[in-house]
Amino acid sequence: MSAPLEINEGQSTIRPPLFNGKYYSLWKARMEGFLIAEDYELWTIVNQGPLIPTKQNAQNEIVPKDPSEFVAVHYRMMGKKAKAKKILICGLGPDEYNKICVCCNAK
Repeated sequence: MSAPLEINEGQSTIRPPLFNGKYYSLWKARMEGFLIAEDYELWTIVNQGPLIPTKQNAQNEIVPKDPSEFVAVHYRMMGKKAKAKKILICGLGPDEYNKICVCCNAK
């Protein structure tokens, strides 16, 4: 990877680094640092996936909880997931966003 000649956007401490389709390794390292600095749990959510509130049903199966069963800690976890997603989406240029907007998961 050669060094970028000029980086016009994404060098802010309050805006996530912008990925425009070039220099992915640089963007990846900067996005990791940005997420960790924002809130370390956000980086954990990106790496391991979101924590989904679950319960054990009558057949001893683990199933997602109904939203009516959520408590404050569940909303906090889902808020962190939403924040991580927002930062990642805001770090993409329009062409890159169009490539991934129809995807159901990160894989």
